[in-house]
Amino acid sequence: MEYSVTNMFAEKMTENVYVKAFAKGAEVEQREIPPLVSVLMASYNHEKYVEAAVRSVMGQKGVSFELIVVDDGSSDTSPQILERLQKEFGFHYVHRPNKGIVPTMNELLSLAKGRYFCSLASDDIMPPDRLRIQSQYMETHRGKPVSFGQVVRMDADGNLDSERDSRYTTAVPEVTFADVFLGKKELHGCSEMIECETFRAMGGYNADFVIEDFQMMLKFLYHYEPLPVLDTVCCYYRTHSTNVSGDKNWLYENTLKVLDQYSSHKLYKEARRIWMSHWFSALCYSDKKDALHKLPELWSFSLPFLKRFPKLFIPKFLLKR
Repeated sequence: MEYSVTNMFAEKMTENVYVKAFAKGAEVEQREIPPLVSVLMASYNHEKYVEAAVRSVMGQKGVSFELIVVDDGSSDTSPQILERLQKEFGFHYVHRPNKGIVPTMNELLSLAKGRYFCSLASDDIMPPDRLRIQSQYMETHRGKPVSFGQVVRMDADGNLDSERDSRYTTAVPEVTFADVFLGKKELHGCSEMIECETFRAMGGYNADFVIEDFQMMLKFLYHYEPLPVLDTVCCYYRTHSTNVSGDKNWLYENTLKVLDQYSSHKLYKEARRIWMSHWFSALCYSDKKDALHKLPELWSFSLPFLKRFPKLFIPKFLLKR
C-alpha cells in the first residue's frame, strides 16, 4: 500500500513538534513568543482528515506561529478529535453551532494575533517549511500585503500528484486584477498569506458572498495590484466527493455574483462572458445533459464560448480536465 501524506501526518508523534524559534542564540518554544503568523482553520465534518491537517501545521519549523481552530458545528467526530489534539498541542480551539464559512473565517480573523495569517482547510495538508518560506518573503517585501503560492493536489487517501497543479504555475511571479478578473491566471485560496491589519481595515471577508477566497483576491488585486505569486508549494489540496468545488453550478453562480461587484468596471462585460464560457466548459466535462440544459443561459457569440462549444459533442474521456 502506498504511504500517503495523510498517514504520515496522522501518525502519533513522540517529540514536541512546536516550532523552535532562535532568539539571542537560545531556543525558545514557539508558543512562548508572539506569533508572526496565525494559521486559521475552519473545521467542518472532516473527521477523516482533520488530525492530519492539524499535525501538518504543528510540524512547521523556523518561524513563530499560532494555530486557531473553530469547529463550525460539525456533526461527526471532528470535535472530539480536535479536543484531544488541543490537549496535546495547546492551540486555540473553539467549538460552537454552525454559522457558515464566511462568519467562521471572520471569527478566526478576529482571534489572530500574528502580523500575517493564512488559512488551511481542515481536509488539506500544509507542506513542511511553508510558513517559514512565505513569511520570510512577506517580511522582505513589506510593500505587498498578500502573497500567493503553488498547490499540489492529493486524493482522498492523501496520495500526492507527481506535479504541481499547472493552473496556478502560470501566475508566477505576479498577477494583476485583469489577469484574475478575466480568468487568464488563477490563484488558489489555500496558498495565501495576508497582513492581518490590512485585511481587517478592508472589512475582512464579505458576508454577502459564500466564496470567501475569490472575493478576497479581487479586493486585494483591485487596490494593490500587481501581487506576488511564489514558486513555493503552499498547500496539498485534497480532492474528494464532498468538495464544494465539485458542484459546478453552485461554483459559477457564486463566481458571477462576485464579478457583479465590479459591474461598472470596463472589463466587466468581457469577464462575465468569459466566466460563463468556463461554466459551460466545466459542465461539458462533468454533465453534458446539464450543459445542454443551460446552453440558452450560457450561450454567447463571443470567441471564448465558441471555442468551447464543440466540447458538448466530444466524449468525456477525450476531454482534458
